Amino acid sequence: MSRRLLAIIELGGYPNLMPLYQRLGFSVDTAHSQRKASAYLKKTIPDVVVAEFNVQSDFRDRSSNLETLFAVLQKHPHVKLVVFHFPEHADKLAKLSERFPVHAAIAFPVTEAKIEAALGAD
Repeated sequence: MSRRLLAIIELGGYPNLMPLYQRLGFSVDTAHSQRKASAYLKKTIPDVVVAEFNVQSDFRDRSSNLETLFAVLQKHPHVKLVVFHFPEHADKLAKLSERFPVHAAIAFPVTEAKIEAALGAD
């Protein structure tokens, strides 16, 4: 039985990681928005979620795109969250990570070696 991974690709800007995820033994599903990811997570609980950390000052009731995802994943603590982030947002992600567990935070540029280090040992 293969493990399931949800890749939330909102901005992109990194290589296609699907072949790597599959090589690591994951069945991969994708979502291109947090809204679609939330709908997916109501029906399917993956082993791993990979998401981008986007900080935007125009969010009305939250500081980033991940807070909705964190709220859903709180109900499923066994799901590992891997987050891609810009180096300049590391402090903001670290503050969020104090409240919500992050399995691995990977700074851009995202590389297969960084992903494999985060997921390969699982």
